[in-house]
Amino acid sequence: MPRITAERRAANRAQIVAAARRCFSRDGFHQTSMPDIAAEAGVSVGAPYRYFAGKEEIILEIAGDAFRVMFDPVERLINAGGDVAVADLVAAAVDPVSRGLTADGTGQAVPVDELLRCAVQAWGELLRHQGLREQAGAGFERVRKRIADALRDGQRAGSVPTELDPDRGARVVMALLHGFVLQYTAFGLDDTAGFTHDLRVL
Repeated sequence: MPRITAERRAANRAQIVAAARRCFSRDGFHQTSMPDIAAEAGVSVGAPYRYFAGKEEIILEIAGDAFRVMFDPVERLINAGGDVAVADLVAAAVDPVSRGLTADGTGQAVPVDELLRCAVQAWGELLRHQGLREQAGAGFERVRKRIADALRDGQRAGSVPTELDPDRGARVVMALLHGFVLQYTAFGLDDTAGFTHDLRVL
């Protein structure tokens, strides 16, 4: 039997991740089994185990993709430098949601709605899954520190009030982003342009 190429292996793995994401988005983490994922992907029951040790490993990967959707644009804005206000940071994170599609860690196109539904579920998993909590906590702290630094730069530039504590202010920004995701996913907040506009007014 010929050996599978690296490209074919990567494509098979991406197919399984996409199938898992659809299942998780539709039915939830706990109502989805590995055989469900295999059926959704159109592969044999044992095929997912060639790429993942189990369902929790797939959840970790998809959760990482979900959190990157919003936080990568924030980091890109910060890396670009310049005068950044609180509303700019939030708007950068919200913007990808309005596009409908984004890219996962492998560059594959992914529906934003699927990823955000998985993100909301992942928050619940943080309470019971140590590995996910550690991964999310490390990512949260890295982005929080970057936002705090951007707020300090904004204070020097005059776009952020000097009485704001940057470290606490960064948590407020993160809370706005998390709250947006929950409202968008669960409560029908789909006017992203209006949300951004009103944030700037506030």
